[in-house]
Amino acid sequence: MTHAGPEPMRPSKPFSVAGQRVVVVGGARSGLAAAMLLRSRGAHVVLSEARDTLQDIETLTRAGLEVELGGHRPETFAHADLIVTSPGVELRQPAIAAARAAGVPVIGELELASRWLVGPIVAVTGTKGKSTTTTLVGRMLAEAGRRVLVGGNIGAPLSGQVEQSGPDVVHVVEASSFQLETTTTFHPAIAVFLNFSPDHLDRHVSVEAYAAAKARIFANQVAGDHAVVNADDAVAVDLARHGSATVVRFSATSRSDAEVGIEGSWIVGRTPHGEPVPLVPLSEVRLIGRHLLADVVAAVAIARLLGVPGPAMTRAVVEFTGLEHALEPVAVVNGVRFVNDSKATNLDAARQAVESFEAGLVVILGGHFKGGDLSALVTSLERRGASAVLIGESAPLFRGALEGRVRARDAATLEEAVQAAYEWAKPAGVVLLAPACASFDMFHDYAERGRAFKAEVARLAAAARGSRER
Repeated sequence: MTHAGPEPMRPSKPFSVAGQRVVVVGGARSGLAAAMLLRSRGAHVVLSEARDTLQDIETLTRAGLEVELGGHRPETFAHADLIVTSPGVELRQPAIAAARAAGVPVIGELELASRWLVGPIVAVTGTKGKSTTTTLVGRMLAEAGRRVLVGGNIGAPLSGQVEQSGPDVVHVVEASSFQLETTTTFHPAIAVFLNFSPDHLDRHVSVEAYAAAKARIFANQVAGDHAVVNADDAVAVDLARHGSATVVRFSATSRSDAEVGIEGSWIVGRTPHGEPVPLVPLSEVRLIGRHLLADVVAAVAIARLLGVPGPAMTRAVVEFTGLEHALEPVAVVNGVRFVNDSKATNLDAARQAVESFEAGLVVILGGHFKGGDLSALVTSLERRGASAVLIGESAPLFRGALEGRVRARDAATLEEAVQAAYEWAKPAGVVLLAPACASFDMFHDYAERGRAFKAEVARLAAAARGSRER
């Protein structure tokens, strides 16, 4: 794949929006943070929201924002000096596309905020593992006594952190393809590419377009910066080669060409002569799955570049048992383990979750399908003798792919799916929620889906306790 995207644009003078008319598209968390930041910097801000309602409109108007609800008005966009989009906003919609064609600059919230940051940026992207790696790097820096702010696609929008920025503050930023595709000057001192597999093909026009959006993370790096990439992922390595930064490779294996990897029972860094330097003992890693181990190794590679000593890294790893909805152990009910991986919203993430378990596995699959080839996931399920319970609008698609190879059945609701999976997993199996799909057909987001799964498991556990006590 080739590195593509708009040419980097480096401003020749400090960025200012004072007196400008700026349209912010999208009234969710990132859009609201961008709108308030712009207003504080002297812009006349119009917040354009497709929905008919928005919470706290009075608060926004008191802050001096103009709010337009119920759709995006072409005339509002045409008269803007700048358009700032939230990550979920489709750039091809008519009002934005027409304004862009007329020469109105269009940038994303991540790009906007980064123009006012003072401290160095560590940006983390990849198809999966971004949140785990970003969080762990933040914890390692904190353990070393460094000032750190974690945000972007995880937690707080970057726009909400601008006022706290300073030369001694490290900004650890999770960056999605939706955020990166609207960057022009975004400049991480350390850019991290964890892995690549097809995803978001319901939004990006092709796999190549998705890769090009991800590769924007390297576009403005210069000599002296670092690109941290997964040595075991050919696409990530190839995309990093097109940048100007020094490439640092990590691996969850013992390969000798990785600057940070595995040696015996340790995560190690390697000297320029290839000699291993022990940093974190593997025995202290508390996460399920080899792909999550790769995220830990990536975090170690990043922290090492930032001067974090091994003991501080180890303290962070010991205390980190994972993120909610990422291979999260939920409960054991009558010998059956329940694991919540609702963040597995694409095929490769679901496959890696499946491969973290062996016999007796029942997987809950389905939702809003984002595209891709199902064959690798089906093969992984078949090799383990796994079963599948199918939910959501993509159930017929999965049923057709699994037919004759993997035992499967449909469930109309998540409650029905949990009960059916439990019955199949008895007496000592694993029920894994790894949908391989987005949640929008049944839930607001993957977090709501994960919480609903955990609530159903809690009800199941309560019923099991009740039956034992009678």
